[in-house]
Amino acid sequence: MSESHLQQTYNSKVVPLLQEKFKYKNKHQIPEIVKVTLNIGLGEAVQNPKVVEAASSQLALISGQKPVITRAKKSIAGFKLREDMPIGCMVTLRNQQMWTFLDKLLHVAMPRIRDFRGISPKAFDGTGNYTIGIKEQLIFPEIEFDDVDHVRGMNISIVTSASTDEESFAMLQDLGFPFRK
Repeated sequence: MSESHLQQTYNSKVVPLLQEKFKYKNKHQIPEIVKVTLNIGLGEAVQNPKVVEAASSQLALISGQKPVITRAKKSIAGFKLREDMPIGCMVTLRNQQMWTFLDKLLHVAMPRIRDFRGISPKAFDGTGNYTIGIKEQLIFPEIEFDDVDHVRGMNISIVTSASTDEESFAMLQDLGFPFRK
């Protein structure tokens, strides 16, 4: 497999910039993206279990990998939820699939978002990981508008080896993530 455009950018441009900016002595100190997790939560799956299948197939199209069905850990009477009921689906991408997905997210999907002004620079978790919330799955080119029964959002979590938010922000910004000013 050949490297994606984003992976080439990381290796040729981002690594030297980060090494210079943060004065790393060892190449293993330079932060990198470890994995990307896509998650769709399906609250409506309590009433309609078929929703999980539809969301799962769409997530498989977007990610190129078969999703895992997430299940309720405990019963909550107020939500009519029983333990072990399916309530969502998720995919974890690593290595080449991760780079291919991020490339597609940045260069194909994000430009298709209506009224897009950039992603929030405040969505870091304190340890260098970043999460993006997407309101509709239609921004991905694999999803046909006619096949969608219900517009669903998803969370995209980017897990990095960075120890601080500042390092992670610098890395993602150098990769071309469109942060709001």
